Amino acid sequence: MLCAIDVGNTQTVVGLFDEETLEHHWRVTTAHDTTPDEMRVELSSLLALEGRQLDQIDGMIISSVVPNYTGALEAAAKRLGIEALVVGPDVDLGIAVLYEPPSDVGADRLVNAIAAIDGFGAPVIVVDFGTATTFDAITAAGEYAGGAIAPGVEVSADALFAAAAKLPRVDLVPPAGAIGRSTPASVQSGLLFGEAGMVDSMVARIKSELGGNPEVVATGGLADLMTPLCETILHNDPYLTLRGLRLAYERSGG
Repeated sequence: MLCAIDVGNTQTVVGLFDEETLEHHWRVTTAHDTTPDEMRVELSSLLALEGRQLDQIDGMIISSVVPNYTGALEAAAKRLGIEALVVGPDVDLGIAVLYEPPSDVGADRLVNAIAAIDGFGAPVIVVDFGTATTFDAITAAGEYAGGAIAPGVEVSADALFAAAAKLPRVDLVPPAGAIGRSTPASVQSGLLFGEAGMVDSMVARIKSELGGNPEVVATGGLADLMTPLCETILHNDPYLTLRGLRLAYERSGG
């Protein structure tokens, strides 16, 4: 079975594929200072929840923005007798990159792009709701054109509460309406409806530059929360990155 791992700054998503089928998936907190032994224990525990064992993994692919975590995963894989494939500039994903320089594009953004093309065709726009809210534009020719990076809604919330001592920290749940009838509801409105408005505005701008009639797909840890609030997003695939990692592994000859 293939173990696909997407390491983000805040959360790590682990998926277990049997051929093309995503059999199991887990979302855990990214431990930036984890060790290879701790990683093996965590992977073993996750697999055991579904009656699986480490020795059933015969391939591993990783996209990561946390170098220390990547190293721990690679070392853990080696102890299992597996050479983990880490998505980077030297891995051919079968997509032309128009970004300058191409090596600056995050691995997660590229695997999102190939998964979006595979699932929705091109042109297509991916909105990834994570620590950052990222926008990725793929042309009708299937090229990665570039995109945009904005603070994620949780980052914006943390900055607001840190800078405004009198504002209460609130749960990120949508209020009844845009006009908040209390301070917590006002904060929720500004954070969530404000994020949704930013997303819809950015998608409209990207569409006008990209041309055609691109599908728009959301992914990421906050996609379930934000997608219903956005008028421009019609598709939500929280495991788009995992599907892209499987495709990348396949294309690399794994």
